[in-house]
Amino acid sequence: MLNRKGESCAAIGKKLKRDKSTIARELKRNSSPEYHCYLAHRASQRANERKHKAVHRERLRDPLVRAYVLAKLKEDWSPEQIAGRIGTDHPGLKVSHESIYQYIYAKDTVDRKGLIASLKRSHRKRRHKGLYRHQKKTKIPNRVSIDQRPAQVQARRQFGHWETDSLISRKSKAALNSLTERKSRLLRLTGLRQKSASHTARAVIRHLKDLPPAARRTLTLDNGTENTGHELITLETDIQCYFAHPYHSWERGTNENTNGLIRYYLPKGTDFSTISKQQLQFIENRLNNRPRKCLGFKTPNEVAASCVALHG
Repeated sequence: MLNRKGESCAAIGKKLKRDKSTIARELKRNSSPEYHCYLAHRASQRANERKHKAVHRERLRDPLVRAYVLAKLKEDWSPEQIAGRIGTDHPGLKVSHESIYQYIYAKDTVDRKGLIASLKRSHRKRRHKGLYRHQKKTKIPNRVSIDQRPAQVQARRQFGHWETDSLISRKSKAALNSLTERKSRLLRLTGLRQKSASHTARAVIRHLKDLPPAARRTLTLDNGTENTGHELITLETDIQCYFAHPYHSWERGTNENTNGLIRYYLPKGTDFSTISKQQLQFIENRLNNRPRKCLGFKTPNEVAASCVALHG
C-alpha cells in the first residue's frame, strides 16, 4: 500500500522500523511481474515457492563434485577438508562443507548411515590429574628440558622438528611408536613388539637416520621409560632431544593430535600384536595424504616434500 502511494524505501522503512535496504530487497524479490507492483499475498506465495524449491533441491547435483566428495569421504576426509581441497585437485569445481553435510544427512541419500559413520572420530578421554599423584617418577639420564629448546621450534616455520610418543595396548605387550614432524604434520608409524627403550630408539633412528641433516633438527619426547634411550638416538642421528614437562601433553600437541587421528583406525582396546605392517602403512598413508586446514589444505606429504627439496 505504501509503495503504491509512491513512498520511498526510506520512508516505508522508517514507518515499519526496518532498514531501507531490507525494504528495497523485498520489493525487488517479491513484486508481482504480471501486475508490476508489490502485492502482499503474492509476495508470501512467491516466498513459500522458493522455500519449497530450496528444500527439495537436489544436493551435489554436479556428478563430478558428487563423485569427488564420495571418493574422499571413503578416504576419511572431513567435509571441510574436501571443500578446501576440491578447487586444487579440480580447478573450476567448488562445494561448501555445509552442502556436503546436508547431502550426507539427507534422508534420500544412498548409504546415509555409512556416510554418517565416516564422520565419526574417536576422542580419547581426558585423564584425571589425581591418577598421577602416587605414580613413581621416571628418572631419565641426561634429560634436557623443553625450556632449553630453541624458541623458533614453537613457530613451526622450520622443517625438521619432530615429536614422538607411544601408543600402548592393554591386551598385549605390543605398542606403536608415532613420530610427527611439527611443520608438515608428517607421520611415521611403527609397530613395536614391546614398549621398551631399545625398541623405541631403534624405531625412531630408522626413520630419522636417512633424512638430510636439515630435516632432523630436534626431537621432543615425554618422560616415559621408553625414552631413556634418547642418547642413542642423538648419537645415531645427531638430532637434539628435549623433554616436555611431566603431564604437559600439550607441549607435544602435534603428536597428541596425530595420535587421536590414529585412534580413529585403532581404537582403545585394539590388540596391537595383531596389526600388520601393511595395516600401519595404510594408516600412515591415509593421514599423510589427507589435506589439513592448518596447512592451507595441502597434505603433510606435499608440505614435507617441498621442504626436503628446498633444503636438499
